[in-house]
Amino acid sequence: MTVHTAPATPPSLILASKSPARTKLLEEAGIPHRVLVSDVDEEALAAAHPTATPAETSLLLARAKAEAVAALPAAAGALVLGCDSVFELDGQALGKPYTPHVARERLAAMSGRGGVLHTGHWLVDRRAASHNGAHDAARAPGAGEVASATVEFTSMSEREIAAYVATGEPLQCAGSFTIDGLGGAFLARVDGDPHAVVGLSVSTLRMLLTGVGVRLTDWWAAAVGD
Repeated sequence: MTVHTAPATPPSLILASKSPARTKLLEEAGIPHRVLVSDVDEEALAAAHPTATPAETSLLLARAKAEAVAALPAAAGALVLGCDSVFELDGQALGKPYTPHVARERLAAMSGRGGVLHTGHWLVDRRAASHNGAHDAARAPGAGEVASATVEFTSMSEREIAAYVATGEPLQCAGSFTIDGLGGAFLARVDGDPHAVVGLSVSTLRMLLTGVGVRLTDWWAAAVGD
């Protein structure tokens, strides 16, 4: 007689990011979640760690976001995922440009060249915490990992760069470009996990979930059961 074991009930997952691209990646991976955004000052935090490498900076920012959201009462009993991306060019960390002027300068410097996109991931497990807010969140276990991919760009003319910046897309993107939007027209090659370039490596998340005893596939099984 075959005994069928019921799938484990998957925990609630909170994404500590307002990035539509990250939400889309989770949705496409069959992982239900809700979004709670932190108020972490990314520029101030990066400036406070001037000796950190670009990869280390991405993980510092991801951890700060995850822990800030995990401290909220609404996060009690859930898993909290923080992510942040940093583009490395010539050894320098490039975050979001925010202004057209900075975006144009960066894209011109990247034209016909390559760099590395680092996406830090930090997972905080608040399932064992009670509802006492930041005190319990500070003791909640957490772990992180960086997923990186090398990105090579085609040559871009000044006119193309100006047209791309005018769309507004690169202003809120690490490194001033996307892979899953208009910026994909300027990418020649990606070596590594393309999801990391979008902003959330699903395979890296799967590894972090395994570390806290959660199987990503449990969400799939729950969806089928519904």
